[in-house]
Amino acid sequence: MKLKQRVVLLAILLVIFIFTKVFLIDNLDTSAANREDQRSFQRMLAGLRVALDPRLEHTLQSPWEIAAQWVVPREVYPEDTPELGAVMHAMTTKKIIKADVGYKGTQLKALLILEGGQKVVFKPKRYARDYVVEGEPYAGYDRHNAEVAAFHLDRILGFRRAPLVVGRFVNLRTEIKPVATEQLLGTFMTVGNNTCFYGKCYYCRETEPACADGDVMEGSVTLWLPDVWPLQKHRHPWGRTYREGKLARWEYDESYCEAVKKTSPYDSGPRLLDIIDTAVFDYLIGNADRHHYESFQDDEGASMLILLDNAK
Repeated sequence: MKLKQRVVLLAILLVIFIFTKVFLIDNLDTSAANREDQRSFQRMLAGLRVALDPRLEHTLQSPWEIAAQWVVPREVYPEDTPELGAVMHAMTTKKIIKADVGYKGTQLKALLILEGGQKVVFKPKRYARDYVVEGEPYAGYDRHNAEVAAFHLDRILGFRRAPLVVGRFVNLRTEIKPVATEQLLGTFMTVGNNTCFYGKCYYCRETEPACADGDVMEGSVTLWLPDVWPLQKHRHPWGRTYREGKLARWEYDESYCEAVKKTSPYDSGPRLLDIIDTAVFDYLIGNADRHHYESFQDDEGASMLILLDNAK
């Protein structure tokens, strides 16, 4: 073989060697990165797992006292919550000692008092979990499982602005009716072999009750925030009009955002950033119905936007 041919062959082999080496190193680097990503993901999952254990370690307090002490202006529960499982276990198991119609609003709910005096909001199951509601994105009844999913998404995102929510099965005949107020009891009925109730709310109708499977009803239970943290309601600056053919100002005014940024409480503090966080949160859960929002009262814009009413 001539010298020129040998040089060409050697050059080709060298190029192949370099590409092979680079490819292998890239693959090794990618594999190492993937392994580290997997380990990080597993660590995150481990940190998010909650064992519904009734034990409260190193404390004589009730789960309700512990949850009340968690609340501060910028979070409902802390990042490190060793007693979270115990509080959630209490929400699913503590005896119901009183049941009443839910606080005012558009959707059916019941206000329950659990053993130990803790208020919770019960939203009944209205649809199968895989049922898709047709029509406007805010159409239909509240979805109880959306409240549960929203709470866990709040944990994953690290917002910690949604009150604790669990799923719970209740026996309407043995757990609710014996302790129900007259106002709530008056809305109970039997449809076929199922116990139902329609409660009191803006859209509650006797013709549209929520029905149990027999006597047992699935629903979500949301922990009531401590009374020492009263709430203040605000109109959402990017809320819908809910009127066909009528646009909200933000839908046609290109300067609207600038106007909002000059308006209290969005002209200082974290509130506008909270609005942006909530827009991402609502997009992920499919909630198109946040026409108002709540913060803690007399906060001068310093408290968080609290993620309530996430069932749409």
